[in-house]
Amino acid sequence: MKKSIYFLALLINATAFGQGFLHTDGQKIVDAQGNNVLLRGLGLGGWMVQEGYMLQTASFAGPQHAIKQKIKELIGKKNTEAFYEAYLANGITKRDIDSLKAWGFNSVRLPMHYNLYTPPIEEEQNGGNTWLEKGFSMTDDLLEWCADNEMYLILDLHAAPGGQGHDANISDYDATKPSLWESEANKQKMIAFWEKMAERYKDHPWMGGYDIVNEPNWNFEGENPNGCDEKNNAPLRQLMVDITTAIRKIDTNHIIYIEGNCWGNNYNGIFPLWDDNMVISFHKYWNFNSTESIQQVLDYREKYNAPIWLGESGENSNVWFKDALTLMESHNIGWAFWPMKKVDNIAGVTSVTKTPEYETLLDYWQNGGKKPTVAFAQKTLMQLAENYKMENVTVKPDVIDAMFRQVQTFETKAYKDHSIPGLIYATDYDMGTQNYAYKDADYINYRVSTGEQGAWNKGRKMRNDGVDIQNSSDSKSNGFEVFDIQDDEWLLFTVKVKKSGTYAMDVRYASIEGMGQLHLKVDGFSSSESVLLPATEGATSYNTATLSGIDLKEGTHKVKVVFEKGGFNLNYLEFSMQ
Repeated sequence: MKKSIYFLALLINATAFGQGFLHTDGQKIVDAQGNNVLLRGLGLGGWMVQEGYMLQTASFAGPQHAIKQKIKELIGKKNTEAFYEAYLANGITKRDIDSLKAWGFNSVRLPMHYNLYTPPIEEEQNGGNTWLEKGFSMTDDLLEWCADNEMYLILDLHAAPGGQGHDANISDYDATKPSLWESEANKQKMIAFWEKMAERYKDHPWMGGYDIVNEPNWNFEGENPNGCDEKNNAPLRQLMVDITTAIRKIDTNHIIYIEGNCWGNNYNGIFPLWDDNMVISFHKYWNFNSTESIQQVLDYREKYNAPIWLGESGENSNVWFKDALTLMESHNIGWAFWPMKKVDNIAGVTSVTKTPEYETLLDYWQNGGKKPTVAFAQKTLMQLAENYKMENVTVKPDVIDAMFRQVQTFETKAYKDHSIPGLIYATDYDMGTQNYAYKDADYINYRVSTGEQGAWNKGRKMRNDGVDIQNSSDSKSNGFEVFDIQDDEWLLFTVKVKKSGTYAMDVRYASIEGMGQLHLKVDGFSSSESVLLPATEGATSYNTATLSGIDLKEGTHKVKVVFEKGGFNLNYLEFSMQ
């Protein structure tokens, strides 16, 4: 009752200020006044639906039911339930949504697992639908936090009853049970689920709409198991029409987002559209960021006079993020990136700490050996749940910068405040894109387009740029160092020189490949001789070389460290007045 009164008050307040409901107007998403709304969102992947790669279990347990079974085998049913209660409670809180707002996001996409709202058909009695308060309460809270921040919430059915795709990691599909497409009971439960959502949220102005089925990937007539060669997609279209009809009997206010087969991109047979408040969603990963890469959906927008939305993207380098979002915004396409939290992650806005104890569990699950005790495993998993709290994650400012500021400018920005005299860690180079903040030979991955897999940051540590970063074992460090340095690569640092004068620079490095070499440029001009870096006794054996005679003027400058010859690891630079 209290929640209903709160939602009613929000509706009255929003209507008074003319907010109204987000809706479509031809090829645009608009607010109540007809103003264009460019959705800049983040998907809360891994919260209601665990995916193995986010927890680093994918090689032995990809879908959530397999992950849960592994946990249950270690700590028992009761302890497993306690872990999931803590995991869900900590995974997303008001502090998370407040943070997203502060970083620049104006919307949230919620990937939902149906089993938080209703039991599977195998547990139902007499073919009815039982409703669970857990999922609805979590959604209510999230919507309240979004409303407090004037952000839109888009509901995404990520794991539909029975599973909507062969890619089980995404949909939690269990091949031992009937899928969504093989069970009329599952389809009816899915329709009833959306009726329930429509009834609950039909009057809420900050509900951004209903993404009715995420990434269906199923073969109906074709040979490709993920539906990529389907020509008709008749069962998918019919189910989406049926869901839309059910929603519209209750809720005529909110946008309905649809997705094609083949992970959301095969729209053969789906058109024409059957509703006038509908958005065509597509997903984009790993391919080139050219107009040609999105031409098909641009054509859909024009032909069917409906908005298009990049409902999911991410999992690449900062350069790819910047280029992808620049492309989207130049075509007035809103977006929702993926995901918010993963374990030991560089390619998202946050990273969840992986403890040595959790590494022990992963090793046992992967390789066997001595089984951890219940007490050890339980403590480890509860600590993992604790690490998911917003106050405990590591925020990735370089990723956020790439998604927002870098879309607007090529200017670089200091990653940390650097003063001269003083010490500057190599990994604290400026935030910015390739050829502006740094130059690296491998800085992006176009895996789908080129067929080649590879890392941009080969060490996958600390930052998500092309610069290769690994852990450092030096006695004095910030824990990381730049490695795999190649000829003609460089790093840029914004520095504040406290006093004009001539300085010396100590270069802390390690090398086993022979003679490295670097020099400095200040504000685009060469300002030093080169310093040679003789080979050390190994990649973890560090030496210091000194470059003298560097003339610097008081004030803020851009200092570029140019690697004339690579083959060494760089820990830090330390400037002192001569």
